Amino acid sequence: MIEVNIVGTGNVAWHLAKALGAQNRAVVMQVAGRTEASLEPFKNMARHTVSIEELTPSDVTIIAVSDDVIAEVSSQIPFDNTLVVHTSGYTAMSTLSRKHNKGVFYPLQSFSKDDTSINFSEIPILVEADNDEDEKTLRELGAMISNTVQVINSTQRRQLHLAAVFANNFTNHCYTIAQDICEQYEVDVKTLHPLILKTAQKALENGPKNSQTGPAKRGDKAVINNQLDLLENPDHKDIYNALTKAIHTTYGKKL
Repeated sequence: MIEVNIVGTGNVAWHLAKALGAQNRAVVMQVAGRTEASLEPFKNMARHTVSIEELTPSDVTIIAVSDDVIAEVSSQIPFDNTLVVHTSGYTAMSTLSRKHNKGVFYPLQSFSKDDTSINFSEIPILVEADNDEDEKTLRELGAMISNTVQVINSTQRRQLHLAAVFANNFTNHCYTIAQDICEQYEVDVKTLHPLILKTAQKALENGPKNSQTGPAKRGDKAVINNQLDLLENPDHKDIYNALTKAIHTTYGKKL
C-alpha cells in the first residue's frame, strides 16, 4: 500500500485524487489547499487541511500547483527526507526543496475538473526521481492508474511539454478562432466536428506531415488573400499569416 498526500486543489489534483482513491493498492491520506471552499470537492476522499504545516508524512507527497509556486510550496512541507514530487511538465525536478527526496509524477494530459470522460489508464505518466528506490515507487504508483509509465529526465520532459503545447494548447486556440468565425458569420460550428475528428485521426494514422492539406500547402495565393480579407480580428490575421508562412516553409510552395 502506497500512502499519498496531495497538495493543491486544481484540475490535476482532483483527477489524481479520484484515480488514486479508486485503487486498493494506494490511499490518499491528506489533501492540502488554500481555502475550505477549494477543498470541498475532496471532503469525502481524504482528510483535508488549509495549512500545509498540518500535513503528516506519507510515502509520496504530490505537489499539484502552478509552476511558479512549486518551489515555495515545496519549502513549506513540514517534514524532511520523504519523497516529494511535482506534477509539472515544464519545471525541473531540482526546483523542489533540497530537504526532500525529489521526484516528478507528470500525467501528460490536459485536465478539466468537470471532464468525466478522463480515462487515466490511457494517459502516459512520466516519472523522474533522485534514486532507484524512489523511481521504483513512482513507477509502481503510476502503474496503478496508467498503462503507460515512462522514466524520463527533466530535459526530455520539458521538450515533450513544449510539443504538447503545440499539439494541444495551440490547436485548441485554433478551434476557438474557428468557433469565433462561425459565430461572426452565423454558420453552425457543429458542421466542423467531423472535420476536426478526421484531422486528428489522419494525423495519428498517417503522420501529420503526410496529412497536411489546404491553400497554404497548395500555394493558392488567391484563396489566402481572400480569406485574410474575411478576417476582421487583427490577431486572427497574424495567426493566419504565421501559420501560412510556416506551412509554406515546410512544403516549399511558392506564395
